[in-house]
Amino acid sequence: MSITINTLSKPDLADLKKAHEILENPSVAARLTSLVGSPIEQGIKILPESWHQRIHQATTLSIEKALDTAIQSLPKNQDRVLPHKLYTGTAIGVGALSGLVGLPALLVELPVSTTLLLRAIADIAQQEGEQLDDIESRLACMEVFALGGVSKEDDAAETGYYGLRIALATTLSQAAQYITVHGVSQKGAPALVSIISAITTRFGAGISQKAALQFLPLAGAIGGASINGLFMGHFKSIAHGHFTLRRLERKYGKNSIYDEYQRLAY
Repeated sequence: MSITINTLSKPDLADLKKAHEILENPSVAARLTSLVGSPIEQGIKILPESWHQRIHQATTLSIEKALDTAIQSLPKNQDRVLPHKLYTGTAIGVGALSGLVGLPALLVELPVSTTLLLRAIADIAQQEGEQLDDIESRLACMEVFALGGVSKEDDAAETGYYGLRIALATTLSQAAQYITVHGVSQKGAPALVSIISAITTRFGAGISQKAALQFLPLAGAIGGASINGLFMGHFKSIAHGHFTLRRLERKYGKNSIYDEYQRLAY
């Protein structure tokens, strides 16, 4: 079915425009910088070199845990959606404790906050009509971690919302096929390694920026709680945009919504 933008109902058109605004301006670095008033690069420069590798390893483990949760533990089509404030409040609490201990606590906090974030994303997915007994919908929740890692400095041709979705499509499809047959028990399977690597690369950029700001003296005064709250809010916002578009794609067709989305850029 081919549509024009006039075919969309007014509420759907408004939702499309809002999703476009969110997804084409997804820089978590800019939001974090606005919180502490210091350039992200300042924190990255003073972050000890040894920590970059440790943060990458912790991010990879967190994504592996989140994938396990997405496939095995997310409630399927739950009758009641838990309030987002529950997840955000818990993440803020975890961030506050992490802030008291310092940067080393990030390695402990990260798997917890990532799992909390995944559950918040899953709730948003359900609100937009996703069926979480479908493996493809569950992986779409994981996809948000990659989509939320885009920065303004990235090449828009390669990392705009649909560009990144297209780039991830084959990896997600292969992972879905593998998980349907084998589950997630074999961590070394190429399909699982590929999806974890693809998501970690994008999500890890945001984690490094978050860690760099926590290393700044000024950020210490603001606290890990505020940084965690903003980080949670950022990815929930991306999830709203992502699953809004998926809902519209189910209603009007993927190609049609893609075309209308691209027109909004001009």
